[in-house]
Amino acid sequence: MLQTPVTVLLFLTGLAVGGYVTRQGTNLIHNGQKIFLSGANTAWVAYGYDFGNNQYQYRRDRYIYLMDKVKEAGGNSMRTWVHIEGATSPVFDSNGCVTGLDKGDGSFVKDFIQYLDDAKERNILIFPCLWNGALKQNHNNLQGLITDSHKLQCYIDKALIPWVKAVKDHPALGGWDIINEMEGEIKPGVHDSEPCFDTTFLVNSGAGWAGATYTAEQFLKFINWQVDAIRRTDPTALVTAGSWSQRSQTDKWNDKNLYSDECLVKAGGKTQGTLTFYSTHSYDWQGHFSADAPFKHNFSEYGLDKPLVVAEFNSMHGEGMTIEQMFQYLYTHGYAGAWSWHAQADGGDTDPTDTQMRGIAALRGKHEAGGVVPLDLSGSG
Repeated sequence: MLQTPVTVLLFLTGLAVGGYVTRQGTNLIHNGQKIFLSGANTAWVAYGYDFGNNQYQYRRDRYIYLMDKVKEAGGNSMRTWVHIEGATSPVFDSNGCVTGLDKGDGSFVKDFIQYLDDAKERNILIFPCLWNGALKQNHNNLQGLITDSHKLQCYIDKALIPWVKAVKDHPALGGWDIINEMEGEIKPGVHDSEPCFDTTFLVNSGAGWAGATYTAEQFLKFINWQVDAIRRTDPTALVTAGSWSQRSQTDKWNDKNLYSDECLVKAGGKTQGTLTFYSTHSYDWQGHFSADAPFKHNFSEYGLDKPLVVAEFNSMHGEGMTIEQMFQYLYTHGYAGAWSWHAQADGGDTDPTDTQMRGIAALRGKHEAGGVVPLDLSGSG
């Protein structure tokens, strides 16, 4: 998209313009109105096997079922995991370099556009989450991208940029989530003279549960480079990265915002590689939320200059709150969105699908100060 003088001016003043969903200060905007993202994590139908190699045609009925459930409940958005750790997409050669999104038949892009088309028919915005740091699956592929700049650039050039180009003008594309819970594989307790790379504040926090493998600096460069590539390809794109808790996404309460503009640019050196909104996950531990959890605070108390979406939560780990109460709390306390975990409900640590839909339904039709929930994607653009 051409950056007109007006576009550049608004961008520099904090208003992300163009596209379909935009950011103005700490609000998300659609068709000139502040919106609240209400929905669920899809997050997969077949873990790591949903897109590319014509796989979506075998998952489509289930995805449509889940989108229909969200639509019927009055929701407007879903977060969907895609590469995860590279089991079937993107495609890696024997040296660990990415050669494309799929085996060369273009089926990944076709699959994903079909998914977005299906979402648009239901007025649902899709937020693809590229990678997963919460669980090791096919670790060698992802490790190369995190530790080797050449391999990361191969992914950016051969897969990410072509994907962004193919879908950037689609009305159902809400934004991009680079990685789910990098803290699962981060090294806590690393002393560094650069505060952005020092993880001593994460000692005894639970971080590193999936293998304390990478430094904060490595992860932040990984995020910075991909965000930069997305925003250079589509300057209006919304981009985030989902933290496992608020501890690593605020500078309040002796926590540290590793995802800040300053930290991302220090790690990767790319000035456009900064998030346009924040997203965090919130679960209780042994029946209690931590004192700094979103369900204990207004958004304004976090001191953030961008919107914050609570992108994972459930009533199973909600300190006794009902799912309806959780959605309503986030709506009335200044947050920009709420996505329950997770619509497929195929694990032991998730609310049932129908429970999640009751939560979404608690915000059906909202047009109050928290933001508009109903969206019409038919005329976007």
